[in-house]
Amino acid sequence: MQKHLPNFITLLNVFCGCVATVFAVLNNLEMAALFVALGIFFDFFDGLAARVLDVKSELGLQLDSLADVITSGLVPGVVMFQLLAMSQSGGWNLNGASFLGESGVDWVSYLPFFGFVITMASAYRLAKFNLDENQVSSFIGLPTPANALLIISLPLILFYNGSESVNAIILHPWFLVLLTILSAYLLNCNLPLFALKFKNWSFKDNALRYIFLTISLVMIITMKFLAIPFIILFYILSSLVQEKFSK
Repeated sequence: MQKHLPNFITLLNVFCGCVATVFAVLNNLEMAALFVALGIFFDFFDGLAARVLDVKSELGLQLDSLADVITSGLVPGVVMFQLLAMSQSGGWNLNGASFLGESGVDWVSYLPFFGFVITMASAYRLAKFNLDENQVSSFIGLPTPANALLIISLPLILFYNGSESVNAIILHPWFLVLLTILSAYLLNCNLPLFALKFKNWSFKDNALRYIFLTISLVMIITMKFLAIPFIILFYILSSLVQEKFSK
């Protein structure tokens, strides 16, 4: 029972990803974001459980990546699809007219499908991660859960933080296209980033992690969902500073 507990937690991540996918397809992006966040929680907790119980396995590693392909790969792709569809015609329509257009031949009508570049880049990153032995205590490239949080924050900002100017930027097709390209690049670039894995609770050994979590919490309290893109940016900049000083 103890041996299979982390894998069961990972399967809960799979379940959350499946539910989030359904909500994202139905254009209920708030509920999709909720289940993605819950899935990411299980993604963090399964690794913690495996370390605490000392039951790490190759099966668990593969299962974890397969779960992330759904929760942190497929769902962000669908969310970006929906946002690109909104930028074209105002939202999802079950008969397809909202994003295929009346004629269905204009290349602009197919622009929402570009959002699945995020899913493709996420799957490629996760495959590389499983083969890379240098990403045990740190990451090379933006982790898929962090990228998923970045993408799902956009509709939440529209719902809760949006102003006319912010909404106009987020729903601009070129902004979404460029963000999709940037997302795919960050997932697979040779960028060293620190991991939020605590081997102990010492401040000396985890100073950057404690500082990052504290500042992130303050940003979330003061900025709500608008804080998430700035937290991701802060995460990248903090990692670059740490890498520079470590060298």
